[in-house]
Amino acid sequence: VHAEPREPLHSRLAEGLALRGVPRLYAHQAEGIDHLRDGRNLLVATPTASGKTLLFAVAVLESVLADEDSRALFLYPTKALAQDQLAGFRSLSGSLGALRPPRFEIYDGDTPQARRKKIKSDLPEALITNPDMLHMGILARHQDWEGLLRGLRWVVLDELHVYRGIFGAHVHHILGRLKRLCARYGSRPRFVAASATVGNPAEFARTLTGEDFALVDRSGAPQ
Repeated sequence: VHAEPREPLHSRLAEGLALRGVPRLYAHQAEGIDHLRDGRNLLVATPTASGKTLLFAVAVLESVLADEDSRALFLYPTKALAQDQLAGFRSLSGSLGALRPPRFEIYDGDTPQARRKKIKSDLPEALITNPDMLHMGILARHQDWEGLLRGLRWVVLDELHVYRGIFGAHVHHILGRLKRLCARYGSRPRFVAASATVGNPAEFARTLTGEDFALVDRSGAPQ
């Protein structure tokens, strides 16, 4: 089931998607974009391989095309998941036809020191990391990351259902710390989250983040 957002996508973004073989959006992707444009936090709870990652990328890239100072933070529970998504993000960004395409960079325990210094000195539009590195490597040294925190518009939480039990309790407090530091630097990012099908996903997301979410749980993707 395909659909279009209420307002068309940015022309560069639509052309980039078409080049990558995505001429139309699924219904849940269009619905999610409308919620985000309405200023809401978004939780997508649709099956695996239904295009949730593409929805994240579209939201972030649309924001960057409108404001070059916009920044996004992508959180994955494991380094392997982050690496899996990086190529897709870079491919879509590179298809926008921009002289300097929006950059997606990974900052985690495997990132070499020289690369870390370059990332901090020339911030990418989207930084991909995990909760542990966010806690120890970014928030604990927040003065070094003022540009990221000041310009932060999006916090993307993938695999939300993983953050349960003790691990989830830790992440809950890390996200609270992130929100307090963003407020200190004058930003209030919105959350975009994806979860496997679980009971009461919106309630779970609110408990984890302290934020209310618009829930999209009816997939338009083929099964």
